[in-house]
Amino acid sequence: MKYIGAHVSAGGGVENAPVNAHEIGAKAFALFTKNQRQWQSAPLTLNNINKFRENCEKYGYLPTQILPHDSYLINLGHPEPDGLGKSRTAFIDEMTRCQQLGLDRLNFHPGSHLNQITEEASLLLIAESINIALDKTKGVIAVIENTAGQGTNLGYEFEQLSFIIDHVEDKSRAGVCIDTCHTFTSGYDILSPDGYTETFSKFDEVVGFGYLKGMHLNDSMKLLASRVDRHDSIGKGFLGKTVFERIMNDPRFDNIPLILETPDETLWAEEIALLYRMIKS
Repeated sequence: MKYIGAHVSAGGGVENAPVNAHEIGAKAFALFTKNQRQWQSAPLTLNNINKFRENCEKYGYLPTQILPHDSYLINLGHPEPDGLGKSRTAFIDEMTRCQQLGLDRLNFHPGSHLNQITEEASLLLIAESINIALDKTKGVIAVIENTAGQGTNLGYEFEQLSFIIDHVEDKSRAGVCIDTCHTFTSGYDILSPDGYTETFSKFDEVVGFGYLKGMHLNDSMKLLASRVDRHDSIGKGFLGKTVFERIMNDPRFDNIPLILETPDETLWAEEIALLYRMIKS
């Protein structure tokens, strides 16, 4: 079963996210559980939590179909103590919010070395940050998103994702989210048939599909190996429709949230319907 959806608004309260997802025909959704551009937000109220759970039940969304995303401010590999401390505190808060909502995973960008420490040193900080957060929370998987490798962002190689997981103590609570745009622009040729086969064979060998807990379905405004993170609407970028047709008919991507982060939200209902039409019976 393919669970396709989009990163919908939680404006007015997290309880509105499942309603918004249902309105565009989504069978999965992503959301921010707090303002993604602020370090601190008001705690979730019991009313927020209960209504969120009620709406998820009403519209048939299980935790395995929901992929919350953390704040863009968080850098779990930050080279400076102050920045690292703020990021860790905020990440624990995000994990706690997911726990309160009954969600079982939290997607996040791993972090950046900011040209102040080595990549390995920053990757070790990321793993340590995850371990601290897992120790202070229960039941929520830390889902590491692969990146385009723009600037000093880490996680653009499958080996970096594997390195982080290798240093996570509770591997049952470690996972990965693959972003199609990021994969392509970081240098993995998923566009050609042979490149698609090779890329995901390598992912399975280096990381393992057992760790795959979600996917972001985004076309790319930028070329292969450009190391630039610019999403495009499905079929309108350099990936076209071919890659998404393969994914829709690839059982390795069944039973996880497949989330659109494409730039034109007015097209999400249309894009979701398009992706479902790609599935061959």
